[in-house]
Amino acid sequence: MKNTRIFKMPFASVYPHYVSKAEKKGRTKDEVDTVICWLTGYDRKGLQKQIDKKVDFETFFAEAPAINPNVSKITGVICGYRVEEIEDPLMRKIRYMDKLVDELAKGKSMEKILRE
Repeated sequence: MKNTRIFKMPFASVYPHYVSKAEKKGRTKDEVDTVICWLTGYDRKGLQKQIDKKVDFETFFAEAPAINPNVSKITGVICGYRVEEIEDPLMRKIRYMDKLVDELAKGKSMEKILRE
């Protein structure tokens, strides 16, 4: 997994795709925000600030208040890779977020998505 171009991609350019994917499956923007905030430790205001500043993924995760301690419970395949086996820490965080949004779009309950 060497495609590090995504590290410099603005988070704000991908975020609408997360929301769109979830909404097509009957979920809400609020639920997308909930899973992203759970993962990163941002509150809603902090998340919106990062979107408005158009920070790249690298900065988005570098400035994240606290990655959730339960991220190790996120397992499975996303984009053809097992998230728990991705070696690059930043890429793993990005794929964790992809996986959470994917689970949301697939109709999983919030309790299961948030590993409660």
